[in-house]
Amino acid sequence: MAGERPQVYEILDERFRIGRCHAGDSKLEVLHEGSRWAEGPLYVPAGRYLLWSDIPNDRLLRWDETTGAVGVFRSPAGHPNGNTLDNEGRLITCEQGNRRVTRTEHDGSVTVLADRFQGKLLNSPNDAAVRSDGSIWFSDPDFGITSDYEGNRAESEIGARNVYRVDPASGEVRLVADGFSGPNGLVFSLDERRLFVSDSRANHIRVFDVREDGSLSGGEIFAECKIGNFDNIRFDDQGRLWAAALDGGVHCYDPDGTLLGRLLIPDVVANIRFGGARRNRMFIAADTTLYSLVMSVTGAPALPTSSGAQAQ
Repeated sequence: MAGERPQVYEILDERFRIGRCHAGDSKLEVLHEGSRWAEGPLYVPAGRYLLWSDIPNDRLLRWDETTGAVGVFRSPAGHPNGNTLDNEGRLITCEQGNRRVTRTEHDGSVTVLADRFQGKLLNSPNDAAVRSDGSIWFSDPDFGITSDYEGNRAESEIGARNVYRVDPASGEVRLVADGFSGPNGLVFSLDERRLFVSDSRANHIRVFDVREDGSLSGGEIFAECKIGNFDNIRFDDQGRLWAAALDGGVHCYDPDGTLLGRLLIPDVVANIRFGGARRNRMFIAADTTLYSLVMSVTGAPALPTSSGAQAQ
């Protein structure tokens, strides 16, 4: 029908409508086409630009919000996957090909934060989250060592796929959660008392309680993916969890685990990130394309709030 609003939002629960999660732009904006496999979008407020990974092409790309220009930020880049910022605004990158987690200093030099656990090489770090105490948490599946497409084919020295924590003072890499098939996206709740981890191969999201000493307990299943496969996850400022679900689009979950609605994306969705001046612009890395959608919801703060809590 002429004038009919394109369907971007699929309402599955009335709370999706009540929360006005469906009241943003009705059309996806294409920011860039030409990646081989886009991942890890990261909005950098201080520079008003977005970084994202093009894993098979072994590069980090940069989109400038003020001009729309796209250029190469770093190449080679270690077949990068997830990116985030630490509490000082420095870039944290999971380098699948180099099997390590790095920090890019303000002068452009690169510091290796983690490449081994108990003397054994990591598999292929995938995604990272930073807590307000400065600790860095990351998932370590084997996606980057199963072939030469997104990294370098190799055998796992650890023999498992885990989640680790890098101590901010000592730099010690500690195992905090195991028993995963393919740990992927991870994010802290707004009060930092819980850690959510998606397991792409098991196709569910687990939730852990965070103890004072940085260890975890629990690990119950928060949500199971019925359409698509989970990849990375992000919170909005109302505590709703948004999940990239590959060919299932982007899913929105209530804090009680109910699937409220979906964003219908024409490509396979790998990663999402809230950004923009008001944190109400969702950046979507999907297959070969980088999309954005200005929304009626606001992403959780990317830096510590006044209460000292942080959400990534």
